Amino acid sequence: MHLRSLRPDAGGARSRVRQAESVLVEQYGDLVRLAHLVLPASLGRHQRVLVAHSLVQRALRRARAAHIAPAVPSPREESRGGDTVERRLLVEVLRAALTYGRRPRLWPAGWVHPGALRPRLPLVWGLRLFPRSGGVDELALAQRLSAAPAAARAAFLLRTVHGLSDDTVHDLLEAADAPDVPAALRTAGVLEEESRRSPAALLASQEFDACALQAGPTDLLRRTRRARLVLGVAALGLVTAVTLAVADDGTTHRTASQVPTAHGVPSTTDLVRTSAGTWDNTSRVDFTAWPARGSRAHDRSLLDRALSAWSHPRSRIGLAPATPATPPATAPQLLYAGNVDDRAVVLLYDGQRLARYTETRSAARDPELSVARADDAAVTTAAAVTLTPSGGTARYLLAPWVAEAQTRDLLHPDVLARDLHVSKDGVTDPVPTIPASENCDSRPVLQLRSSERIAEHHAFLLAPVGDLSPVHLTYTPLPGHGTPPARAPREATGPQALLAWAHQACSLTSLRDTGVRAVNNWDFAEQDLPDGGGHAVWTCARADTWRGSGDVTVSFRTSRYAPAEPGRTVARARATAACSRFGQHVVAASGWRSPRGHWYALAAGSRAVTRLSVSGDVTVTKQARTLAAPAPHKPRVTVRAHLSTGEDLDAVGTPGT
Repeated sequence: MHLRSLRPDAGGARSRVRQAESVLVEQYGDLVRLAHLVLPASLGRHQRVLVAHSLVQRALRRARAAHIAPAVPSPREESRGGDTVERRLLVEVLRAALTYGRRPRLWPAGWVHPGALRPRLPLVWGLRLFPRSGGVDELALAQRLSAAPAAARAAFLLRTVHGLSDDTVHDLLEAADAPDVPAALRTAGVLEEESRRSPAALLASQEFDACALQAGPTDLLRRTRRARLVLGVAALGLVTAVTLAVADDGTTHRTASQVPTAHGVPSTTDLVRTSAGTWDNTSRVDFTAWPARGSRAHDRSLLDRALSAWSHPRSRIGLAPATPATPPATAPQLLYAGNVDDRAVVLLYDGQRLARYTETRSAARDPELSVARADDAAVTTAAAVTLTPSGGTARYLLAPWVAEAQTRDLLHPDVLARDLHVSKDGVTDPVPTIPASENCDSRPVLQLRSSERIAEHHAFLLAPVGDLSPVHLTYTPLPGHGTPPARAPREATGPQALLAWAHQACSLTSLRDTGVRAVNNWDFAEQDLPDGGGHAVWTCARADTWRGSGDVTVSFRTSRYAPAEPGRTVARARATAACSRFGQHVVAASGWRSPRGHWYALAAGSRAVTRLSVSGDVTVTKQARTLAAPAPHKPRVTVRAHLSTGEDLDAVGTPGT
């Protein structure tokens, strides 16, 4: 953002106006990007674009009139330059975006915000405008930003794209009345550290450009209904006006303040409905690409009850871990509404969360509402949603890009998957779910295949553990010889992956009601065991949650184990980066008894480990990735590894990991 040091006293009033307009035109794209990023994501893409342009255009009048202090430098200029027009525009745009939608003092809770009642330019009729979708990195950044406070988003953009120092950003945010500025700066720093690519390059992409837009039609059927409704209301109003004029006897009429105001419950006519072919013509394949399906997708009475249950919960509500209970800020997207078995089901999505409303058709039980996070969904994690969990089975609503549906049992990796019938609306036949008990007789999973329009020959596994979204299962194979580059997780549908998951399948029971999004099994090391103990494989299973944190379990299995025998757990760690792309190295140790009755201390590390040092009941060091040393009965040992990078690494589950 290249700003000039224009001062408000450089000439007459007309000259100052022209200077301010010139600055606004020159910096318009950057200011709109700033407003668009700071505004709440709950507005929706179309509304946020229009509001961002409106706030920037209205900032000109306020920036001309306001006198703001203390002075801070222009963006990209670290010298103290005084109270410039550029700074005034920045502060006014920031203040307007940060306070947008904030309820005025003494304004009744739940009433329509007064700012929403005043039409603002620009106005767009008959079209929906939104920025073009970016790539995977841009989408990941957008999802992280949506979870951060507005002030932190502003600080992040001012630091990365505008190139301002922390002191300058601090002054700007304070001038814009931002809350808790130090916390916003700290959060912005965390966002920068988490970015895989240059934040400035990502923020300059089309994903965040609110001036380079694509257009699509609004809901044409809904628009037709609204036009008919307006004509009907106008005719009724005309008849009413004539009647009142004739019958007026001088009685007092209600003033505007006495007319009931609409409360904050979204209307069914405002529900977002995606057209059926959107998924085949977008690079953002997630819940936003789901069309509205189901035999009752236009049942206003049912949809009203579902929206009311989410906006003002009176029914039983179940919240997944770390899921906010706040009602949707705007009308959500309708994914499904129909009869499933003995229930009526409505599935809604507000851009961050899924909400499933169910009621029995006989009114034998109270309605139920389940809400869960879905802000990091993609082709696989947005491929299925649980509609009716009941009696050990469940029906699922599949994404429109799912071309083939099957089921299989993880405990029988050599048994072929069986076809699963799916209705024309995308609803599956009942599928057994993973039981809540420790009984491990079977571990049924969904095996889905995406359309070749999404990815050729792309099949994947989803484990139904009772949550709204089944858990995506992946697999990372053993490293090759030497020190090869890290392997990325792949779908767990190949023979090697299915065999590895057969030994981990029983542990899926522990994932119920934990908000887990995906689990990856990483076979990180292998070794031959002494005394004819066979071949051992060490595995780190990482369970990532929708909220971002992840837990890991390290285990090992030997070639003497039965095909579905659970691996032996070695270590556990909660809320750790281990066994992820942010923790690509791992080491673990355990005592082990050989078939001949001898005890050993075993240790193993991942591909970058060059030396193992075991201590405790056994003390030994070896220049290798695996180790087996004689040990006393049930030895207690710890291990520390040295990496090819020169760093040392503690075992999983020990302090510092």
